[in-house]
Amino acid sequence: MVRVGVFGANGRVGKLIIDNLKTTDDISLSSVFVRTSLNFSIDPSVLVTTEISTFLNGCDIVIDFSLPEASGILLEAAIQTPKPLVIGTTGLNTHQLNLLKQASESMPVLYATNMSLGVALLNKLVYQASAALDGFDIEIVEMHHKHKKDAPSGTALTLGESAAAGRGLDLDKVRVSGRDGNIGERTEDEIAVMALRGGDIVGRHTVGFYNDGEFIELNHTATSRNTFSKGAIRAAAWLADKETGLYSISDCLEL
Repeated sequence: MVRVGVFGANGRVGKLIIDNLKTTDDISLSSVFVRTSLNFSIDPSVLVTTEISTFLNGCDIVIDFSLPEASGILLEAAIQTPKPLVIGTTGLNTHQLNLLKQASESMPVLYATNMSLGVALLNKLVYQASAALDGFDIEIVEMHHKHKKDAPSGTALTLGESAAAGRGLDLDKVRVSGRDGNIGERTEDEIAVMALRGGDIVGRHTVGFYNDGEFIELNHTATSRNTFSKGAIRAAAWLADKETGLYSISDCLEL
């Protein structure tokens, strides 16, 4: 039985992971890390702690859906106490991404900006379409609920990276995430990654390839956060016995 520690348990996805683990075979919840207190009831057999070292010692693998700052703290602690990590937190800065890479040198780490099977396949399709549709303009639009803090979403940026890779481009050099005023014509290589926020939208991503006389749009819509929580649990079960290294959700799903 793989014992899971949930980091970010008070969050929307964290709560779902805990609920989903109740009905999952061969993997169970053993520990929960909280900054102050847990805001819902939990099985008394589960360790609930504010001490990160105690939390890490109380599980075989960690699933993290928290905030970037919290993920950074987790990674720093895990470097001292290596433990397989599944990280689904988005909006990581350069320092936090470097910590993630450093951690993967001494433990297996799976990092994904989206844990769904559909988005994993979408990334592959976007890469293929970008490479095949030379000369088509690429525009990415993502929609999320009004409470989401980072923009564009991590998923949209990953899709942008897949599109850029299909054309041998560096997304950081060609990305546009806002247009306003008399900015001139669209440049040939630019890839737009735009964000919309409102209501309770779980997540919708559209990658469009536009040319004179025709266009193709690839869409993915998440209708429930269970997509992310169940995907994270599946990733944890897969990662638990893997060798040290940095893995993606595509590795887990063998795409």
